[in-house]
Amino acid sequence: MTEEFTPNVNDIIEGNARFVAGFHEPDLGVQPTRNVAVIACMDSRMDIFALLGLANGESHIIRNGGGVITDDVIRSLCLSQRKLGTREVILVHHTDCGLQTVTEDSFKAELEDELGIKPWWALESFVDPYADVTQSIARLELSPFIPYKDNIHGFVYDVTTGQLNPVDGPSTNSGS
Repeated sequence: MTEEFTPNVNDIIEGNARFVAGFHEPDLGVQPTRNVAVIACMDSRMDIFALLGLANGESHIIRNGGGVITDDVIRSLCLSQRKLGTREVILVHHTDCGLQTVTEDSFKAELEDELGIKPWWALESFVDPYADVTQSIARLELSPFIPYKDNIHGFVYDVTTGQLNPVDGPSTNSGS
């Protein structure tokens, strides 16, 4: 049974009209004023600016399913550091992540059965968000494309309390 889909585009257009009526930030530059790049999960329960106490223009926000370090995240962070001045990286995974509920092999097998082709990309599912933050920090530290590695910090956001819990990285360059 298929659920009924209700398009949200009209609500979004109306929301943008309200935003435009109160818009007051036309002078924000492309370079983040706090020189911070945040890598986080796409989960809709996380308002990244609010939970980190940031305002528009202060940080780059790079999001994907799970907040995992993929080639595209490396690409975006490389640009952020090398051309747009960021020097600090904050990773934010969270509790109760949807990526914890699927396994790579079964997800890819479902897609292959349905579509006749298996995805070439990694799903990057994980069981423990704390361990995955540590893995993510290690991937950043090992990347030759990321020049600024002295200030990489990892956190797990608790979706039930709003608390950010620090995660120590694999080397002395990272963590709290």
